Amino acid sequence: MTLQRNDLTPPLVMVFAAADPTGGAGIQADMLTLAGMGCHALTVITALTVQDTAGVEDVLAVDADFVSEQARAVLEDMPVQAFKLGVLGSVENIEVIAEIISDYPHIPVVVDPVVASGRGDELASEAMLEALRELILPQTTVITPNTMEARRLAARGHDDHEELDMSACARRILATGCKYVLITGSHANTPQVVNTLYGSRGVLRADAWERLPGSYHGSGCTLASAVAGALAHGLEVSQAVFEAEGFTWQSLVAAFRPGMGQSIPDRFFWARAPEEGREGDA
Repeated sequence: MTLQRNDLTPPLVMVFAAADPTGGAGIQADMLTLAGMGCHALTVITALTVQDTAGVEDVLAVDADFVSEQARAVLEDMPVQAFKLGVLGSVENIEVIAEIISDYPHIPVVVDPVVASGRGDELASEAMLEALRELILPQTTVITPNTMEARRLAARGHDDHEELDMSACARRILATGCKYVLITGSHANTPQVVNTLYGSRGVLRADAWERLPGSYHGSGCTLASAVAGALAHGLEVSQAVFEAEGFTWQSLVAAFRPGMGQSIPDRFFWARAPEEGREGDA
């Protein structure tokens, strides 16, 4: 019997990402965010991690053939409305994922280029970034780097130490073939967090959000997954970005701090009774 998507099936988003035992970031954050956005996540695990809310201690990449088998099995069974990519684990994984998404050229691809953890633990080597530039970015609909990640992606090589402004970074990233670049202001030293969406004609929108106190584990995962979810619902890119920013900000306002490190965004803020709401960092 052939299974077909019906009106009762929520939009399906395939996520390629690493597992986070804290549930704050990685594929667990993607699942929670997509559920909060009214989507269903199809999860392809690219790596296992040892981490807590303070930082990442170790990463074990999943074998590339097994990554491919996970994705192909699901894609032969269910239609997807969007892809979302996070930590990919290895150059080999990037190669097989690029091959997979190339078979679905009409499905939007959202990339969260996770270079390092919030503490600064390295999660992508230069070889992985180069593979991302060459194989994934030409197929990407929206990429969501922070300012540090944007500069790393825009660098032309190990000797490129030029301090580029964000507009120049966006132009270099767009030159790879990526359609839209959403540079987030979470790491900028500004009173507000300003997120700027760039396209082939320059700035499409710039949204300012109140900068909340503290730091958050999985905020970037939340934003990128929310963009993918909004695109899966059929929104055009600019509106999808705005809706995703609003969802992310609300999840940060309601964040909780269960451990000794960063706070975890509450992706089910909308399901809490008003008296249960929390504000900012604990």
